[in-house]
Amino acid sequence: MKYRRLRKYILLFMIALAVIFSGSSSYATSVTPDTDAEQGLDGELTNVDDGVSVGLTLNSNSDETTLSGTLQILLVITIISLAPSILVMVTSFTRIIVVLHFLRTAIGTQSSPPNNVLIGLSLFLTLFIMSPVFAQVKTDAIDPLNAQEITQEEAVQRGLVPIREFMINQTRQDDIRLFMDIAKMDTVDSVDEIPITVIIPAFIISELRAAFIIGFMIYIPFIIIDMVVSSVLMSMGMMMLPPTTISMPFKILLFILADGWNLVIGNLVNSFNF
Repeated sequence: MKYRRLRKYILLFMIALAVIFSGSSSYATSVTPDTDAEQGLDGELTNVDDGVSVGLTLNSNSDETTLSGTLQILLVITIISLAPSILVMVTSFTRIIVVLHFLRTAIGTQSSPPNNVLIGLSLFLTLFIMSPVFAQVKTDAIDPLNAQEITQEEAVQRGLVPIREFMINQTRQDDIRLFMDIAKMDTVDSVDEIPITVIIPAFIISELRAAFIIGFMIYIPFIIIDMVVSSVLMSMGMMMLPPTTISMPFKILLFILADGWNLVIGNLVNSFNF
């Protein structure tokens, strides 16, 4: 079974190599008279038979257009492979998923809601929060690029502007200054002079800080319930009964009565500076 699977992988790899290198060279055979045998041939093998010359021509097709198309394909594949990381690093996804994990841990339900539900909810909340930014990127960069009004380099520069503004609005100045000092950058005259390599890590640690602050605020009422339940169990002499077994239903009840999902999601979305 392993040998068959390995053989399939080798076959797929060979097919991929054949597709990649198929455009780099092309072979053509031509039958021409002797008088035209020297026109347009890079290499020629001639066999004279009754005045007919048989030429074997090898033409290279590695011009700038083919190279540019190959680089574009590689760029697209690279962006697709890095899309999850880009989504996590430059959007609101980090803060949302960290807060939701804090919420689940504070309630005490280890696997409810499951990770798939939390990640899906985080993705849709990210799309909701980032929709104005994505709309501006589409208007300023994607639509002019599709209309062939701007080049790809200009489209990338225009598309980064709304994302930069979003990240800067959510990033503390102390965090930006930290990475500017690490990069040994002097004082800049405007925000536009700050490189994206400084903004992204500063944005990430600012998001983690905000998520931990929200997580701490979520923990406080549930810790109070744990302390009350533990004190009651100790006063009753029930040392062998785990306090979490008794406190978890009360925490779930408190979360339901307070309409916890509405409060957490509403305040989490409003915590972003639009």
